[in-house]
This record gives sequence, C-alpha cells and structure tokens, in this order.
Amino acid sequence: METSSFNHLRSPEPPREITADALLESYQAGERDFRGVQLIGADLAHQDLSGANFRQSYFQHTDFTGATLVGVNFREAQMASVCLHRAKLLLVNLIGADLTEADLRDADLTEAGLRSALLIRANLSQVNLDNANLNEATLDQASLYQATLTEASLSRAKLLGTDLQRANLDHANLTSALMNGASLQGASLVGAFLSGASLEGANLQDTDLSRAKMTSTNLVNVDLSRSNLRGTNLSWSSLRGANLQGATLYRTRLSWSNLSGANLTNAVMINAKLDYTNLRHANLQGTTLPDGYVSNP
Repeated sequence: METSSFNHLRSPEPPREITADALLESYQAGERDFRGVQLIGADLAHQDLSGANFRQSYFQHTDFTGATLVGVNFREAQMASVCLHRAKLLLVNLIGADLTEADLRDADLTEAGLRSALLIRANLSQVNLDNANLNEATLDQASLYQATLTEASLSRAKLLGTDLQRANLDHANLTSALMNGASLQGASLVGAFLSGASLEGANLQDTDLSRAKMTSTNLVNVDLSRSNLRGTNLSWSSLRGANLQGATLYRTRLSWSNLSGANLTNAVMINAKLDYTNLRHANLQGTTLPDGYVSNP
C-alpha cells in the first residue's frame, strides 16, 4: 500500500545563544540575520545595529540604552524588562513583541510597527510614537506621560488604567479602544477618532477634545471637568454620571446621547445639538444653554 507523503510541522528552533561581543563582531562583518538568538545580560548601549533581523529572538536583562536600531526587525521577540531608554527605533518592527515592563523612556519610535505588541506596565514616558501602528496592542497600566502620538493608530488597543497625562494624541485613531480607568488629564486629542471606544471612569480633566469624533463612545462616570469639547461629535454616546463641570461644549453634538445624572454646572453649551438628548437628573446649575440662556444663575 502506497503511503502519501506530507510535511510535518516542526517545533520551533531552540534559541541560539550569542554574546554581545560575538554579535557586534558579526554585525561589523556584514551579517544582519540574527533570528532566534538569545542574549542574556548583554550590554549593547549606544551601539548601532540598524537593519538587523532579531525576529523571535530572546533578550533577558539586555541594555539598549541610547542604541541606534533604525529599521530593526524585533517581530515576536521576547523583550520583557529590557532597557531601550533614549534608543532610536524609527521604523522598527515590534509586531507581536513582548515588551512587558520595558523601559522606553524618551525613545524615538516614529512610524514603528507595534501591532499586537505587549507593553503592559512599560515606561513610555516622553516617547515619540508619531504615526506608529499600535492597533490591538496591550498597554494596560503603562506610562505614556507626555508621550507624542500624533496620528498614531491605536484601534482596538487596550489601555486599561494607562497614564496618558499631558500626552499629545492629536488626530490619533483610538477607534474601539479600551481605556477604562485611564488618566488623560491635560492631554491633547484634537481631531482624534474615539468612536466606539470605552473610557468608563477615566480622568479627562482639562483635556482638549475639540473636533474629536466620539460617536457611540462609553463615557460613563468620566471626569471631563474643564475639558474642551468644542465641535466634538458625541452623538449616541453614554455620559451617565459624567462630570462636565466648567466644560466647553460649544457646537458639540450630543444628539441621542445619555447625560442622565451628569454634572453640567457652569458648562457652556452654546449652539450645542441636543436633539433627543437624555438630561434626566442632570445638574444644570449655571449652565449656558444652546440658546445662550444661563440656567439658574
């Protein structure tokens, strides 16, 4: 009886251990393919490894401080707790990489690919992520304090309890992102896309959300006090119990939205769209209504 042949799935290759000196020597000799290598306790601070391929490699306690890593392929690499402080990571491929608790402070990740990357509790303070792809990435409890994410894509990303205070997210795509409990105090999200996102219990005090697209967004119990929502589209959104004290809602679209129990004291709502808006039990003390009338001054 003739048996048919077929290819069996092979188990992954075991990691290839290499020293920092051997790696640098090979790189200087022109080698760029370092797939599947394992570096333990390596010191690669301030080295230039641009264009190298470290796909599915394993880094433990590796120091890349100030390194130049432009266009490096770190796809699916294990990089938990590595130090990339001030590293140049422009156009780097970190798709599916594990960067849990990594130190990325002040790093330059312009146009980096971080789709589905794990950045749980990572320190990304003052990082540059302009035009980066973070779709479906996990950034729970990470620090993005004063980070720059202009026009970055974070669609369906997880940012539960994430620190985004004073971050710049102008024109970023946060469609369907999970941001419950996140802190965005003083952040800028001018023209950002947040439709379908969930920000329940988030802190958005003093945040600039002017002209943002936020239809069907979950803003239950959010603190939006003193926030700028000028020209923002919040139609079909839930703002139950939200704090909008002193907020600017000039020309804000709130049609079919639920603001029951919301605090709108001293908010300015001139020319806001309130068609079929639920304002049951909302506090309108001192609120400037769409027609310019001040409620209960």
